[in-house]
Amino acid sequence: MKILTLNIPDSLDLDNMQVAMLVASRLYEQGKLSLGQAAAIAGLTKRTFAELLGAYNVSIFNYPASDISRDVANA
Repeated sequence: MKILTLNIPDSLDLDNMQVAMLVASRLYEQGKLSLGQAAAIAGLTKRTFAELLGAYNVSIFNYPASDISRDVANA
């Protein structure tokens, strides 16, 4: 796993946990990380990470609409 160092302005008033959650939730939303991978980056359990996703306006149901339409058609 890569280690990244960021310089964040003090005026943002974000702690390490908030930055990790922002990055992890965004990568999860984009489908680049699984729920477990994103939770690990944020330093949380999968359950806790899933519960916090709503606070970052990210749905836990990371499923493209095109896949849903195809699943309905195949049902």
